[in-house]
Order: sequence, then C-alpha cells, then structure tokens
Amino acid sequence: MGLFKKLLGKDDATSKIFSPLVGTVVSLSDVNDPVFAEEMMGKGAAVIPTVGQVFAPCDGEVVTVFRTLHAVTIKADSGAEMIIHVGLETVSLDGQYFEAHVADGEKIKKGDLLLTFDLDQIKAAGFDIVTPIVITNSADYDQVDKTKKKEVSNKDLLISLA
Repeated sequence: MGLFKKLLGKDDATSKIFSPLVGTVVSLSDVNDPVFAEEMMGKGAAVIPTVGQVFAPCDGEVVTVFRTLHAVTIKADSGAEMIIHVGLETVSLDGQYFEAHVADGEKIKKGDLLLTFDLDQIKAAGFDIVTPIVITNSADYDQVDKTKKKEVSNKDLLISLA
C-alpha cells in the first residue's frame, strides 16, 4: 500500500487524521454503544470532549451534515471516509444544542470549524458526550492506529492510516 501511495504522489501526511475535538482519547471498545464498540461501522477512536467544538480533522469535503446536527461525514482528500458522531443517542435531541458551520458538499481544510455544541446542556439532558471518530472505509487500510496520547487538541494526530 505504501509503494502504491508513493507512486500516486501521496506521502504519509495524507494518511493522518487529526483530532476534531479537544478532550480525552478513549478506545472505541470503551464506548457504551455496540455499533461503535464492536467496530460495526469501522475502526477509529473516540474523544470525550472538554470544549463544544468540532474541527475538520483533515483537508477534504463534507459529505453530510446530519439533519439533527449531531454528526458529520467527511471524505478526506487522501481517500479516508469518516463519521464524527457527537455523543451517544444525541440524534434524539433533534438538533437542540447543536449548530452547523458547514454544509453538504463544502470543501474543508484541517482546522476549519464544522460544528459547535453546548456540552453542558447535552450532559445536563443526560447524554453521554463521548464522540466516536470512525473511519468508515477502514477495510481499505492495512492499519488504523489511534494515538497513544491521553489528552488531545485539534492540532494533535488522532488516527494514522497505512
């Protein structure tokens, strides 16, 4: 796979996904939802956010901002496809406490603000705020490795793909 990427002119930087959140990194297996914990959608990592902002983890394109604003899907310029899902069961909030700053089809650069959310209100409403970041096409990669760091900002590497 590495030689193929080099032949295409892609370097290792195109296979790096930065944290879209500021917070504490946990394994997907620790997420209290079997869809994420059992990697039914793909491999990745999760972050327990300490700030209510979701940033672009790479250069790419917004595929979908969910109508309920709790999740966004992205296709990275490198080919990685991912979902960032803020909290568990937060779809039932129907957009309350969330605001989108991007739209479907919009080109994004690493660090662009994608979503904001009221962390305190979501927690007060009884929702788990752990945020899975899942590489939905992880089967296309030989390795999907999460950072060993415990605390991350949106400037830190979260997932390496090879």
